[in-house]
Amino acid sequence: MARPLDHRKRAELLAGVVTYIATHGLAELSLRPLAAALGTSSRMLIYYFGTKEELLVQALTTQRPDVAAVFADVTEPEHLRARLIGFFDLNNTGGAQAESVRVLLQVLGAACAPNSPYQDYAEAAIGTFVTAFAAALRRTGLAEDPEVVATLLISGMRGILQDHLITHDDDRTHRAARTLVALALP
Repeated sequence: MARPLDHRKRAELLAGVVTYIATHGLAELSLRPLAAALGTSSRMLIYYFGTKEELLVQALTTQRPDVAAVFADVTEPEHLRARLIGFFDLNNTGGAQAESVRVLLQVLGAACAPNSPYQDYAEAAIGTFVTAFAAALRRTGLAEDPEVVATLLISGMRGILQDHLITHDDDRTHRAARTLVALALP
């Protein structure tokens, strides 16, 4: 008879996965070193999550912000602009959010490969962001085509966040984010 899952241990492992990948990267991810860093075995990781890819998807799912909640109360154009810049700033700092963003960007890149195991997760993540932001655009009346403007802003911000993670150029990337918002939401 199979041993029941220890949900507390499972949650601890998921939290540690994002930190590990943010530090070590996704490209060379191997279960043995990951398991050792998490204080378990690769066999236990497979027991809890099935595959390395499913482990990563579940870890990211626990880290994804509730984007709908971030923009749910926004009804005024100026508040939407400020909230978007605030969201960029929050995800561009050195805290836990920055770890999640670093890992998410790696997964989105990996999802571009043919037959990627991350395709469904990446598509759902992008869809969640676009849907939530398009709803806020509708409430504020800032866009004739909310899905297109949401796509422009979400994709643009994602690119600027990636630029910052690579170059560490705070000044230029912060100015770029603000310029993108000003151009897309005049």
